[in-house]
Amino acid sequence: MLLVDAHQDLAWNALTFGRDYSLSAHATRDAERNTVAPTHNGSSLLGLPDCLRGNIAIIFGALFAAPARSKMGEWDTLTYKDSAQAHRLYSQQLDYYERLTDTHPQFQLINSRRDLETTLVSWNGGDPNNRRVGIVRLMEGADCIREPKEAEWWMGRGVRIVGLSWGATRYAGGTHEPGPLTPDGRALLSEMASLGFILDLSHASDDSFFEALERFEGSVIASHSNPRALLKDPPRPERFLSDDMIRALAERSGVIGIVPYNRFLKADWRADADGKQSITLTHLAAVVDHICQITGSADHAGIGSDFDGGFGVERVPAEIDTAADLGLIGGALKERGYAESDIEKIMGGNWIRILRQSLPA
Repeated sequence: MLLVDAHQDLAWNALTFGRDYSLSAHATRDAERNTVAPTHNGSSLLGLPDCLRGNIAIIFGALFAAPARSKMGEWDTLTYKDSAQAHRLYSQQLDYYERLTDTHPQFQLINSRRDLETTLVSWNGGDPNNRRVGIVRLMEGADCIREPKEAEWWMGRGVRIVGLSWGATRYAGGTHEPGPLTPDGRALLSEMASLGFILDLSHASDDSFFEALERFEGSVIASHSNPRALLKDPPRPERFLSDDMIRALAERSGVIGIVPYNRFLKADWRADADGKQSITLTHLAAVVDHICQITGSADHAGIGSDFDGGFGVERVPAEIDTAADLGLIGGALKERGYAESDIEKIMGGNWIRILRQSLPA
């Protein structure tokens, strides 16, 4: 069974902490002993060997930088004060993905349906050295697009998925910073639809979520978002999807990536008081099941781990040590009575469907 992980923050980590994602997560942990990286971002969960061992055939590689108002400390070097700085930082992350695939050919950039199929075919047969981990580049927060018409330039650079928001941007309200689409946001959505981008609604404020869904004519996803309904007093309510949001995405044939972060699975979870072992894949399977029950099928749930995106191995379910263990989610779903065909959809098939229908030829 091939897996797709719809959110990994490789570029931000590589440029912030110098993480080498050609190495295994365990090798990175060893290299980072007595450094600041685990303190600020947790112990790494990601690496090429882990993806290969875990049958993760495709990842959505994020481009991300925070606005200067959200800077977390002197160590947080990838922040911007204006769109020009954002443009530079996000461009550097595109350069990183190109260097990564140039120097480590088992990573492969996915720009088209042809690239997608080449990646998938590489997993046929028994020789693991032939396998490729495809990277679809996803922009998280669109302040780097200096004006709506510049979306075409980013498409030319290989970006295929765009989320307008992280916090609020010039285009839309976002997490902690609610608000509607701006006039520029509406113009950008029009440009994106004409160019064939996929719209990512993770981090969108409620107002901008529904307006964007109504206006945007292309494919829509939430790459890394959990349901709001299962969390009592969630730490960031606007970071989660209401049942109405989930239904609206499903009506547009969208897919929602579940984040295996303990506090997104149980809102009152605390690392020091409760510990990693108190959350298991049973909790995560319940979150997946909620989406399937709300939408009436297994066609709209997937995995969007957000691994190394502000948390590490200390804050994920007990059974997960690295990304190689994401496949264990399938077993938890089987215990809930899910058929193999539906598990295959959730673990990767739904994302592959979106890519097949949305990527250029």
